[in-house]
Parts: sequence; structure tokens; C-alpha cells
Amino acid sequence: MKLKVNTLIFSLLLIMIFSACENNPSKKIIIENKSDINYESKVVELPWDKVAAQYPELDLANFKIVEAVSKKELSFQLEYAGNTAVKNILVQVSLNVGSAIELAIENGKPSEVNSKTYGRFVPERFDDFAWENDKIAFRMYGKALELRGKGNAYGIDVWVKSTDKLVINERYKRGKYHVDNGDGMDYYHVGHSLGAGNIAPYKSDSIWYSKNYYQYKVLDNGPLRTTFQLDFEPWMVDGQEVTATKIVSLDAGTQLSKMEITYSFENVEPLPAVIGIIKRPEEGGQELFKVEDGILAYWEPTHGDDGTTGVGIIIPSKVSNMKLRNDQYIAEVEVSNNEPFVYYTGAAWDKAGVITNQTQWFEYLDTKKQELLNSGIEISFKSE
Repeated sequence: MKLKVNTLIFSLLLIMIFSACENNPSKKIIIENKSDINYESKVVELPWDKVAAQYPELDLANFKIVEAVSKKELSFQLEYAGNTAVKNILVQVSLNVGSAIELAIENGKPSEVNSKTYGRFVPERFDDFAWENDKIAFRMYGKALELRGKGNAYGIDVWVKSTDKLVINERYKRGKYHVDNGDGMDYYHVGHSLGAGNIAPYKSDSIWYSKNYYQYKVLDNGPLRTTFQLDFEPWMVDGQEVTATKIVSLDAGTQLSKMEITYSFENVEPLPAVIGIIKRPEEGGQELFKVEDGILAYWEPTHGDDGTTGVGIIIPSKVSNMKLRNDQYIAEVEVSNNEPFVYYTGAAWDKAGVITNQTQWFEYLDTKKQELLNSGIEISFKSE
């Protein structure tokens, strides 16, 4: 009898040990901030290949990420980038300069989270494609708009927000998004321009606008990052045919979308292009040209009771010139054939209460540029 009891105890101990090992409590993921920037609610990419090497038995449908010490659970996202295999695990963390956080992966069903990013095709409104996060919202215009006699709308539109909730679906449902119902509105005017930071070829002192996008694909859709692809039909640019694909990505907690543009054309020489922001006819407002830093920004004139919108562009690669051309501020760049060209564009609204004046907006863009140059985020793995 004593032998049976001892055997039972030993078996229970083995089960407990196995369970502890299965949860990998001795394995840690360390995220360090070695920059001179304090990060608040930053989305960090944990490369899947490194995570999988550390946790080879990980069940994608049954795990959670916690702070190693407090055991506080973090929301996360499996990023696929349009593929069937995981590319990254995304987590959102806040890290002051010189600080670090230790995370652990445990078996178990993760808690449900509220998505902070979202995007969708909007067939009920002329094939818009709209996207948003907990800070700001945008849209671009689809083929139905031009096919139904409404014409082309080349630019990026801004929907300002004063809430961290997702609002796109509710605003389209109401059908009155030009009125502030307590969470923001659409008062931004795109017109026949690049709007809030779109890109187009620029040759013979002319901007060669494409038609509206005709095809879309959602690559990832929250909760921490939304990414989608828009395809454009060929059009003529100063005598040569050009096609374009745009991949747009928006993280939680930022004012800026990442734009990845690929142009295809026959010439071996790079294609001149401009990224633009429409200028308002009203008095006031302030522009910022920082050619060497690749920052073009505009703090618009106040729009009556609607408030004030700041629009900005960050271009990590070379910019040859910035100027006011007719009613648009433009940054001149060159794009190589079939090579992705990356820049960032976004907006802020003073009535959201976070960025309330031009100084804060310009400083925000300066800080984001430094972050792009060197984020200072280092990720390491250790087993104790």
C-alpha cells in the first residue's frame, strides 16, 4: 500500500514538473529600450522564427503572453503579412529610456481583446477603402466612384477622431460623417489633389495622377496592426505606361500610416514622383519643409468650430526638393522600377486633446523620424 501511495505521489510530481516545463517559466523574452526616446504604447515585432526556436512546441491557438514578474497578460497579434505562415508576434509595450521588460509565454487561452486597428472595403460607399486605429482614421477611393460618374479622387482622406474606439463602421452606418457626433468627423477636403500624403509620378512639371484603385487585399486586420494592399490599373505617364501597387499599414498608438509603393514601368531610369499635402485657401496655417530630414508638414488654418488638423509626411530616403506647387505642398523623390518605396504619412486633430498646436505636431514628426532612423529597441531571449 505504501509503495502504491509513493508511486502515486511520484506520478503527480512528474505531472506538475511537466506542466511547469510546458509553460516554460524559465524562458524569457527581453525587450530593451536603448534609444533616447521614451516609448508609449509602441508596437514591437517579435520575429516568429526566433520565438519558435525558443518555444518549439508552442500551440498557436492556445498561448498567452505575460509580464514575467507581474504575470499581467499582454494583448498580442500574430502577423501573417498576407501569407499562411506567421511572420511576427506583435506586442504593444511602453518603455522609458534605458528600461526593459521581460515577457514569458504560457500555455492557455488568451483573454479577449478590443481591437485597436481596423480596415475594410466599403462597397456601400462607392468602394472606399477605410482604415483606422485608436488615434485617427483615413480612406482612399475606389473604382465605383469614377464608374458612377463621380470622377477620380486621387488623394488620401482624413477622418479625425476624439475617441480611442473604432468608428468607421458606425460612421458609415449613420451616413452623416461630416457631422461631429461626439467622436470626430470628416471635414478634410481632398478635392483633385494628393490630399493627406498620397504619391504620384511627376514629370514635365506635371503630376500624373492614377485612377482610383480597382482591387484590394487585406493582409492583416488587428488588433494591433492592420495592413492591406491596393492595386491600380496601368496609366500613361508622359508617354510611358506605369502600374502601381500600394501596401498600407497602420499600428495602434500612432498618427502615421506606413506606405509602401511599388511602381512598374519600362524605363531603366528612376521615375520622378511627388508626395503631397493639399494647402487650404484660408488665411493662417503653417508649413514645415525639412528636406534633409525628409519631413514635410502642414498645420492647417482652423476650420471654424471643427478645429484644426495637422498633416505630415516622413520620407526616410533621399528627398531632392520641397516646395509649394499651385495648391499643394510637395516633396520630390525618385522611385526605382519594381522596388518598394517607403514613406509615412498621417494626421492629428487638436480637438482630440493630445496634439493641440503646430509646435507639438512638428515635434511629434521629428521624434518619429528619429525613431525610424534608430528605434533602439533590442529583443533577446534567455533561458534560466
